[in-house]
Amino acid sequence: MEKQVSLSLCLFLFILSISSFLQETEALKYSYRRAPITRLVSKSLYDSIFIHKENNACPAKGFYHYEAFVEATRWFPKFGSVGGTMTRRREVAAFLAQISHETTGGWATAPDGPYAWGLCFKEEVSPQSNYCDASNTEWPCFPGKSYKGRGPIQLSWNYNYGQAGRALGFDGLRNPESVANNSVLAFKTALWFWMTEQTPKPSCHDVMVNRYRPTKADIAANRTSGFGLTTNIINGGLECGIPGDGRVNDRVGYFQRYAKLFDVNTGPYLDCENQMPFS
Repeated sequence: MEKQVSLSLCLFLFILSISSFLQETEALKYSYRRAPITRLVSKSLYDSIFIHKENNACPAKGFYHYEAFVEATRWFPKFGSVGGTMTRRREVAAFLAQISHETTGGWATAPDGPYAWGLCFKEEVSPQSNYCDASNTEWPCFPGKSYKGRGPIQLSWNYNYGQAGRALGFDGLRNPESVANNSVLAFKTALWFWMTEQTPKPSCHDVMVNRYRPTKADIAANRTSGFGLTTNIINGGLECGIPGDGRVNDRVGYFQRYAKLFDVNTGPYLDCENQMPFS
């Protein structure tokens, strides 16, 4: 009799836990639908942008799901919410274009074109170093840790991992690999980089919502406001000031495709070939 009661109780508790799990899941789905970014990026639009992210050829298959993107945006309420509708759409299209280039699996003759393969990778393949700037004592490297590119923006270098960790509540210096192991955190690091001013660089967000005010040094370096300046912020030291750079052209190609999907124009100054990189 006691065994029957015990089994009945266990069954009841199991059913109760399943019911609670289902309710929480539904609540999360509802919260995703209610998130402000969903007014600009629906699940269907997200899937049409990242056509091949679930392709078996992509190492990040199953990692960059829509719900993780939406949840990460909650930490950055100004993302995609400043300015008029066109400005907001353009900013989101620019952000998605930049992270697509950083994680691209596309090539010139790829199915659906080279700009349909964003979010294919979640960490850098065959890094040339461990990206440790030993001279930066504020954000010291830890032995055996690699600060290679990870996540949608391919967060790199110890000082970026350290600052992102402090802002987002994780230990980026001791556990940099967590960026490639947690989908929401991965998107948070990308949005953190996009939204954060790092003097003398403005934030990519301010550039795309027309809040960038060039300094005398910016004017002398021809750092004009537009999508090209976000490329300069992200990787200008390697890509800007170079006529016809293929990496820059790839970023622009993604942006042009996404701008059409968002039904918005790209604006001027798409590349950075005439800009000097930030020092």
